[in-house]
Amino acid sequence: MTVASSSPPSHLPPRDVEETAPKRRSVGKRERDGGGSGDGALAALFIGPALLGFLVFLFWPTLRGIYLSFTRFNLLTPAEWVGLDNYRRMVKDPIFWDSLKVTVEYVFINIGVQTVSALAIAVLLQRLTQSAVLRGVVLTPYLMSNVVAGIVWLWMLDTQLGIGNEIIAGLGFDRIPFLADETWAIPTIALINVWRHVGYTALLLFAGLQAIPNDMYEAAKVDGASEWRMFWRITMPLLRPVLAVVLIMTVIGSFQVFDTVAVTTNGGPANATNVLQFYIYGSAFGRFQFGYASAMSVALLVVLSAITILQYRLTRAGRTDLG
Repeated sequence: MTVASSSPPSHLPPRDVEETAPKRRSVGKRERDGGGSGDGALAALFIGPALLGFLVFLFWPTLRGIYLSFTRFNLLTPAEWVGLDNYRRMVKDPIFWDSLKVTVEYVFINIGVQTVSALAIAVLLQRLTQSAVLRGVVLTPYLMSNVVAGIVWLWMLDTQLGIGNEIIAGLGFDRIPFLADETWAIPTIALINVWRHVGYTALLLFAGLQAIPNDMYEAAKVDGASEWRMFWRITMPLLRPVLAVVLIMTVIGSFQVFDTVAVTTNGGPANATNVLQFYIYGSAFGRFQFGYASAMSVALLVVLSAITILQYRLTRAGRTDLG
């Protein structure tokens, strides 16, 4: 009498049974697919220099500046702890508040003109032509340093000898003291920086426009939509995340304007261009009040952090309308 087996007999040949069994991947294959321990060392090798630069040139100076903001320090004697004295002095300092007001005026002019101009250039590049030569021409002013751009425009806008005023005088108008008049100084500096940065900002927006599917524009054209309507109904909603990030970057950069002011007006006339960064620099390296300068720097850091968070939330920079 034979006993029946508890498991049904396999009808597959032995070779087929072996082929259906799961195979173990070799160690070398797992490492090539990204599961090896060597990838961590390779990643650390690439990240290490950038991380070291961040710690040495950004993180540590920030901590050092926060500490110095609570001290009286002039480089000649050891730092003396004074608590909140520097911050109390800052709140009562009329020059600080005037510098902040001048900086805000500069930021509004710079951001307003630069954003509108860059958006117009980006849309024209995307809708009319995508020539690499034109993109290079647009970016050319950005390749020039702020100091060189400031000096060139200082010569061009000189009241007596500048080519700008020569053209104005040739047209029969009075010469304009662009950088020597309290009314004209800040708008002029803002427009100089717009000229230098607008190409770079336009290319950032142009990159965002490239991510918008062209099918949407073609479908809108079939429906009879005009270019203006497509701009407001398609381009602006889908470009919003990129535009939000660009705005955050340009606002932060605008609040830190310094070199253009230093080489053109030196804070004048009558403190009309004494922006906050220039006042901080003068307090630290002109009057050796490093503690007070650090306190103003910390205040600027807090203001920029608050503005960045507010911009990020209001513009919904982390979300996109692209499905």
